[in-house]
Amino acid sequence: MTDHGLSQTPLSCDAHPAGLGSGDHDPIRACRQTGIRRMTARGSFWKPVLTAAAVAVVVGTLGGVLTDTGPWYQELKKPSWQPPDWLFGPAWTIIFALATVSAVYAWRDAQTRPQREWVIALFTVNGACNVLWSSLFFTLRRPDWALIEVVLLWLSIASPIVVFWWFARTASICLLPYLAWVSFAAFLNWTVVRLNAPFA
Repeated sequence: MTDHGLSQTPLSCDAHPAGLGSGDHDPIRACRQTGIRRMTARGSFWKPVLTAAAVAVVVGTLGGVLTDTGPWYQELKKPSWQPPDWLFGPAWTIIFALATVSAVYAWRDAQTRPQREWVIALFTVNGACNVLWSSLFFTLRRPDWALIEVVLLWLSIASPIVVFWWFARTASICLLPYLAWVSFAAFLNWTVVRLNAPFA
């Protein structure tokens, strides 16, 4: 994995060369510079973590708000093998947590600006596809439209897995459960459409 500069031995404020009074070394300035380096290192570590977590919370919240499991959903014919409704919440929580970890690893392991732009673009597209699927299936009550869109959602997960594999394999691995879950959800979506079509 990439070092990211966090494992470097920090400068010691107690180790000063001889001749402090000669004017060629300022211990106060050295300590301030050391403190700035440490603060910068901590900031560079936490910024992508907090950003990725915030985005995951926003996407998850929007998806939850759009997911209406009221009378219309309850009246849909569903296969006997569909998981219970209470399982979907914890499953998505785990998936979004892993997606957050993936985003952090991808961002920290990106070596160039174009790579980081790819990280932002890929996760932005995925978040949009995720919210759109919930809107089509639950808000508009069109599982048939959602079935078409789920292909885009699946591709928006598979694409970063392939792209990140070249420079951040841990990020790719963290997205595999997401891809597996959406693959299952796509098959469930197809089954619901087959059992309930047509939709007005």
